[in-house]
Amino acid sequence: MNSMNNASTALLYSAQEPTAAQRKRFADFLARTYPGQALTLEWKEDASLAGGFRLEVGPDIYDWSLQGRMQQLRQRIEALDNSDNVLPLMRQAIEDWAPSTKPEEMGTVLTVGDEIATIAGLEDAVYGEVLVFSNGIKGMVQELRPGQLCCVLFGDSSGIEAGDQVRRTGKIAGVPVGEGFLGRVVDALGSPIDGAGPIQADAYYPVERPAPGIIDRQPVNQPMETGLLAIDALFPIGRGQRELIIGDRQTGKTAVALDTILNQKGKNVVCIYVAIGQKASSVALLAENLRRRGAMDYCIIVNASASDSASLQYIAPYAGTSIGEYFMHQGRDVLIVYDDLSKHAIAYRALSLLLERSPGREAYPGDVFYLHSRLLERSAHLSDEKGGGSMTALPIIETQAGDVSAYIPTNVISITDGQLFLESSLFFSGQRPAVNVGLSVSRVGGDAQTKAMKKAAGAMRLDLAQYREMEVFTQFSSDLDDATKRQLTYGQGLMRLLRQKQYSPLSQHEQVITLVAALNHVLQDIPVEQISGAQRQMLDWFAEQDAALCQRIDSTGLLTEDDRQQILSLARTFVAQYQKKGQ
Repeated sequence: MNSMNNASTALLYSAQEPTAAQRKRFADFLARTYPGQALTLEWKEDASLAGGFRLEVGPDIYDWSLQGRMQQLRQRIEALDNSDNVLPLMRQAIEDWAPSTKPEEMGTVLTVGDEIATIAGLEDAVYGEVLVFSNGIKGMVQELRPGQLCCVLFGDSSGIEAGDQVRRTGKIAGVPVGEGFLGRVVDALGSPIDGAGPIQADAYYPVERPAPGIIDRQPVNQPMETGLLAIDALFPIGRGQRELIIGDRQTGKTAVALDTILNQKGKNVVCIYVAIGQKASSVALLAENLRRRGAMDYCIIVNASASDSASLQYIAPYAGTSIGEYFMHQGRDVLIVYDDLSKHAIAYRALSLLLERSPGREAYPGDVFYLHSRLLERSAHLSDEKGGGSMTALPIIETQAGDVSAYIPTNVISITDGQLFLESSLFFSGQRPAVNVGLSVSRVGGDAQTKAMKKAAGAMRLDLAQYREMEVFTQFSSDLDDATKRQLTYGQGLMRLLRQKQYSPLSQHEQVITLVAALNHVLQDIPVEQISGAQRQMLDWFAEQDAALCQRIDSTGLLTEDDRQQILSLARTFVAQYQKKGQ
């Protein structure tokens, strides 16, 4: 710091003019601290500094006033370990504390507006560091320029004016993390906003952390079941995978993520929902739905609503990921939903344009790809040496008129390990979840399925592909043979089975039973419009007739040939009874 200080005058502020002896002590201190610099000591009266002084040498400030010494003490107490029994630590810190002569680097606000402040004087500040303004508002260094820096603000900028002082904290922007966050709703800085009191934090994690290296990862080979038959059978998601949910507005993207969260009940998975740019009422309704269904106990909601600043919306997904990493590094499994990254990119675009960065395609800055890649790369399945924990990411992207070739959708598609494309026409026709089987893909595939699911779902994708081709062909012909009609009926029955009510995730044994019965044409003679109701009755009937079979599939994840034959036998018996009742 001293080598960068080119000041020629040292300003001494105090209530009374210093004596000759005091001036000599100041001169000796300056000579020791700034060797080789000829500094002139100039005194200025400041009646507010009774019992102390403040010495300013360029950007360095030695605040020995009562307020400055109390600020040092407060920083010492804030740096204490955040443990349960903090009172003895505070008492010891006060007893051992002595004011230091360490300079505090201060800066000056040049301009402020639109959540951006330009600051001069903080030459040693680093990217991502937290700064504190004179009115208590905090900000984060976002851009470094010659002689000045730009800072995004995490609060109301109306109380900040040009000329205000800014001080460094030496801390990189971060969030508190810990077990106490389970069941809570917090903002992008980790502060509770649910009215349930303060949260006891176990640690403090930076919001930006390097992604795990290749050596620290292991293959994705354990299923993260969504409870949705259309996804678990055709596009399985593994623990540590990043599966994009993409589609137009109001096509059920959040509903898919919410059902996935509900399906983790009792599976020791921590679920984190990051709301970016959503209406506060929508997030409150989602939290209430989770609470009513007993899911908030293992959930954390990080909310940067539409009314929050662009800087808070920008930092929210990184904060949520840091909270998830705390659990992942403890060897636990985490599911994190980003809803949605389209609004995240828009918030970052707004900040970038205010920072005068050059706009590129669709006015997004050139590093918008890096914005999401450094976020999503943090999701991984850690190696056993690192604890074996995992973090599975479900980013959501909103498209316009189904255009998946737009800038942000193509960016995120290329980062993730597959996508679930939700189509508007399917949604409005009643096919929900509206997963387009042709455009959706999982690049992990069968590695993320249990052996039971893999065996049960074997030919389903091929059967659906044949049905789609035949459906298009038969639009031009009214005279169909019996074999073609039967194939169409079978395909329609499969599509109807893929319809699923919201908040009704299926367990593994329910999915396996449904697939074995359907793909072996056991349900084909049931009218298409009755299949959904018959499926529910069949699953309840299985639970009564052979609960041991259901439990065995859930616990082992295996489907033996004997179990398969038992499913077919029971399913045929059920269909016969169902048809008899219908008559």
